Amino acid sequence: MHRLIAFTLFTAIAGAPLPVAAAPAWPGTEASAPAIGGYDPTSYFSGGPAFGDAAFTSSFDGATFRFTSAANRDAFTAAPARYAPQFGGHCAWAASQGRLAAPDPKLWKIVDGKLYLNCSASAEEKWLADVAGNIAKANVFWATQR
Repeated sequence: MHRLIAFTLFTAIAGAPLPVAAAPAWPGTEASAPAIGGYDPTSYFSGGPAFGDAAFTSSFDGATFRFTSAANRDAFTAAPARYAPQFGGHCAWAASQGRLAAPDPKLWKIVDGKLYLNCSASAEEKWLADVAGNIAKANVFWATQR
């Protein structure tokens, strides 16, 4: 009888849903640091990454972004989802592998109008080997993180 009670309690506890973790913070934003290492997310769409100025900031999805100018800040504020990196700014390759990793803001690609960051040259090389497939896998993973 004691075994039956113990087994019943164990299965009830083991089968209980686990609490869902909140969406992961943008990497590098701990202690009020800017997202994507302070790089202006709009700059990737107009020539390449440029370091933003603390005088021009905007918040999106819990992160603070810096910009090189008021015009860039205003463009981002009007359409943040257009400019913000995919996967909360985490490494695109890592996300495709079901992991989260902080990116290197200098390793980037724009695919179909979206900004993707990677965490290392080797990660970027692997990601580039199957961009569409890796984006699809990362999208599935990222949906579980939101």
